[in-house]
Amino acid sequence: MPVTVIDRSQHGSLLINKVRETASTLLTKCDLTDYNLTIVLTDDSEITSLNKRYRNQHKPTNVLSFPFSENIGLLDEGLSFKELGDIVISLDTARKEAFFNNQAVHYKLAMLMTHGLLHILGYDHEASDSEAERMSKEESRLLHELNLCRRQKMTSLAINVDHIATIRQARGIAEPDPVTAAAICELAGAQGIVVHLREDRRHMQDRDVRLLKETVKTKLNLEMGAAEEIVLFALEIKPDMVTLVPEKREELTTEGGLDVISQKSKLAKTIERMEHANIPVSLFIDPDIDQVKASLDIGATYVEIHTGSYADATSEDQQHKEFELIQSAAAEAHQIGLRVNAGHGLNYLNTGPIAAIGTIEELSIGHAIISRAVFSGLEQAVLDMRLIVKNSALL
Repeated sequence: MPVTVIDRSQHGSLLINKVRETASTLLTKCDLTDYNLTIVLTDDSEITSLNKRYRNQHKPTNVLSFPFSENIGLLDEGLSFKELGDIVISLDTARKEAFFNNQAVHYKLAMLMTHGLLHILGYDHEASDSEAERMSKEESRLLHELNLCRRQKMTSLAINVDHIATIRQARGIAEPDPVTAAAICELAGAQGIVVHLREDRRHMQDRDVRLLKETVKTKLNLEMGAAEEIVLFALEIKPDMVTLVPEKREELTTEGGLDVISQKSKLAKTIERMEHANIPVSLFIDPDIDQVKASLDIGATYVEIHTGSYADATSEDQQHKEFELIQSAAAEAHQIGLRVNAGHGLNYLNTGPIAAIGTIEELSIGHAIISRAVFSGLEQAVLDMRLIVKNSALL
């Protein structure tokens, strides 16, 4: 069952293994294990040329199929396997469609490969309504068997209420109260509350965290540096989990992920102390496979993938590349046994595609929600973000 994947787009290297795996599974589901299939990942320019040449269309499309023969049972003379043909996918168009439909890129590619393979096998949705229905049913069957039609559990939403405390500290008074804000968020459907207790106490205070520990009904995630003072505080109050993050006094907000590789010894000791207190630990890391593996090596339960570079991307192409790094890191973490969260810089425009990544369990979002709350109220701001996360389900 050879599957050949050719990347002519120059941007599909992170996807090749997943494409090959999905195509191989498709051939198995269709009882075509003794056939060869070629998948070509290309760009809008090349697929436009192919459309002009073979279909008299002067525009890019997402997928084209080229059967090797109209007779699928034909054995190629002199070859030890049979040729099915080529499926050509425009990665440019696939990425755009996935992004605007809040789908993971690998899921969109699976849909296109399934569609293309059925065309090779003689299905034609343009022939008649009945044929379109027959092809649609077969596509649904195959996607279901690929286990891509439904995530087992919808991504959850945790709200960071640090910026409520930031507003309070600007005046040095008692309001607004982040503890009250956390309760409103939970009533609006948030599945977790996140706070960052910094060494300089610029926003959240010790008393806030103590009160949150007593009042949060869902899950309290304490973000923290590995400073001894903060470690001792966490061991005392026992939040539901801690997320270790890099911390610099001069930064406005957390900038980038932990360098787990260079800090293995220190971080491993902190994780061990937390484990003895039955506190799960997440490491906030950049979407880098080596950092993922290092996180597993030192005993982390979770990783939280830093989405800041994705959120800050200034071009569509850069955003797509950053998205694929996040997707690949999340897939690797999930495969090796880590649980996966994500966050930083996510807002009402860019959260959907990240929430659609099936291996990510939870998103941590703060600034965008608190900012919208100024105009719409906190409850509505949370409800609006929950709807985005809910609608990101693959089907």
